[in-house]
Amino acid sequence: MRITPTGGRRGRRAAALTTTVLAASALLLTACSSNDNGGSDGTDANGNITLKVADFGQFGYKEAGLFAKYHQLHPNITVKEDTTANEQDYYPKLLQQLNTGSGLGDVTGIEVGRITEVVNTQADKFADLSKSINVSDWVSWKEKQATTKDGAVIGAGTDIGPMSLCYRTDLFKKAGLPTDREAVAKAVAGGWEDYIKLGEKYKKSAPSGTYFMDSASAMYNAVVSSSPKQYYDADGKAVYKDSASVKQGWNLAAEAASKKLSQGLPQFTDAWTAALRKGSVATVACPAWMAAQISTNAGDAYKGKWDIAHAPGSTAANWGGSFLAVPKRGKHVKEATDLVKWLTAPEQQAAVFKAVGVFPSNKGAYELADVKNAKLPYFNDAPIGQIYADEAKSIPEAVLGAKDGVIKDTISTQINNMEQRGTKPADAWKAATETIDKAIG
Repeated sequence: MRITPTGGRRGRRAAALTTTVLAASALLLTACSSNDNGGSDGTDANGNITLKVADFGQFGYKEAGLFAKYHQLHPNITVKEDTTANEQDYYPKLLQQLNTGSGLGDVTGIEVGRITEVVNTQADKFADLSKSINVSDWVSWKEKQATTKDGAVIGAGTDIGPMSLCYRTDLFKKAGLPTDREAVAKAVAGGWEDYIKLGEKYKKSAPSGTYFMDSASAMYNAVVSSSPKQYYDADGKAVYKDSASVKQGWNLAAEAASKKLSQGLPQFTDAWTAALRKGSVATVACPAWMAAQISTNAGDAYKGKWDIAHAPGSTAANWGGSFLAVPKRGKHVKEATDLVKWLTAPEQQAAVFKAVGVFPSNKGAYELADVKNAKLPYFNDAPIGQIYADEAKSIPEAVLGAKDGVIKDTISTQINNMEQRGTKPADAWKAATETIDKAIG
């Protein structure tokens, strides 16, 4: 869902989806956010319960009216959301709360970039959801990420981030490149190497002041995220230095930087949003949630000029996604577990997708009209429900490590240095490995 440099959720605004309207939409009301969890245990004198959902960025539950709907279905339960804007601020606070047992939400969000560390070091502090939720409902690799060696499932999957390619049809046309989404997908079908080749063609006839891609580090992340072996092996050993996907991603990023195919803008920075608003970027590596970022920041001037095609290669990447967990120390573990089960059911995940564009991890949602028939008017009516569902089917089961986020952030910083400062690849790699080794021990 949110993607901070560690993979955490950033604040995102909804992109309008052309879908059928939920039959229950008349019931949806605006929910409130609050740090107050009612009485000392969230129960008042009449036995009414207040459940606090602690999360970060934009999970989309408030926007989809789900907390209000849950209250209508369960009049004695009120759900309040305690949201931290930045996941990098949220996670240290969560660890502190787990250690002290104070301030925890009844339900807590966990970012995919943190899930391995939580499973390995904090699993005993969360309720096992395996007996309450049918984990086979999710894409196969999702719940495995939140499953301990003993088979306990400490988190229910919310969204995933299947990777696509967002591109400007008007800039492609001016550069003599294909504009039809099927033709674009065919042009990069061989993988990210084909993407670089397409970038070289673009550069030859590129409209003045434009660049083929926004960030080589974003492309790097897409390359690595499409591989089952990334930064760690199955035994939990950091193997990033010998990882084939890291080497491939790094070499392609270095090539993009040296050939000036990228504008060299780290995603989500002010300069990046300004570039989208100005219209200087022709392509963006585009997980499902990125469409809302582009439409919000590029604005009405570019509506209909963006489109979405399948990502390069035959194996899709996953960038993003989160989990909902129930701390054992909560006062209402059963009620919180029931809420988590409901929030992650197909109908609710489809409602969130409709509201804010984050793609469901529950496979049952893919057959619902609000997902299956979803299109994005801003992106030339791209059939995103179909595109993302197709991509989700080819995402490999990746091995995640405790410090994936640290490794990715550090390497991305050095790729940015290659783009912006002209740092030589060998020097950038040396700096990255030295920093990473100090950080992970």
